[in-house]
Amino acid sequence: MPADTFVAPLTKPAHLGEDWLEPEQRTYSSAEHHIWDDLFAQQMELLPGRACNAYIDGLKRLDLGRGGVPDMGAMSEELRSMTGWEVVPVPMLIPDHVFFYHLANRRFPAGNFIRTRENFDYIQEPDVFHDVLGHVPMLTDPVFADYMAAYGRAGWKALHHNRLKALSALYWYTVEFGLIREEGELRSYGAGIMAGPAELVFATGARSPNRIHLDVDRVMRTDYVISDLQPTYFVIDSFQELYDMTVARNFDDLYAALAPGFTYANQAVLDSDTVYHVGTQEYALRGGGGSGAAPV
Repeated sequence: MPADTFVAPLTKPAHLGEDWLEPEQRTYSSAEHHIWDDLFAQQMELLPGRACNAYIDGLKRLDLGRGGVPDMGAMSEELRSMTGWEVVPVPMLIPDHVFFYHLANRRFPAGNFIRTRENFDYIQEPDVFHDVLGHVPMLTDPVFADYMAAYGRAGWKALHHNRLKALSALYWYTVEFGLIREEGELRSYGAGIMAGPAELVFATGARSPNRIHLDVDRVMRTDYVISDLQPTYFVIDSFQELYDMTVARNFDDLYAALAPGFTYANQAVLDSDTVYHVGTQEYALRGGGGSGAAPV
């Protein structure tokens, strides 16, 4: 990596190679398998009418509710036959350039650990539940799977231009917290929404957040919230639209025009936005989750 490219410093565990992959998926305890089952059951009650069709189809095709934490090897065999992807275990958050390398080669790095009962509804560092239940069903959709691989390839260009924060905002507002219009409704395809019960209800139905049509230039200038529900969600009409508006464009010119920091606050609604819902921002203005505000 060039010396003038800056990434977050992370200490690689001694037993890992340069790809940061675990030699194998860990063996989970009975209690950990029960945590998966309870998390899974909770989400299944909330998904109907809130999750997009591609996600529901992927969930059925992979049959992730067989009981206990799914086996990544078995998932990978199924995924390879559908879209050429596989799921690989990593011990923790991995460096950005390594993450991009795996995505570009159609490997999704999944956390090799699962949350505890104390962190049942939310965990800041993505675990196997977030990564597998949130992300993997969408990798069965051919167009979205191609978008994810293209995002991995785009990561190197963002690193070269030192505009990783901007590209991260695109990932955040699409892969993690994206909404799609289907059958006259706004539904979720983002992994951060799919794996979180409060976010799933909040993103698709609450009055607090904005819901705005995705514009790549605007989104890459927009700040985002890591440890709370999002004040704004961005919407697409189809995964083909998402692919076309990102993969086909020249990001060199965009990166050259971007400021080092964000231009827009995460609650902003611009005159140029195509707006589906102007949120009251009541949840955020009351202080968000840390204040005990209701996610309405």
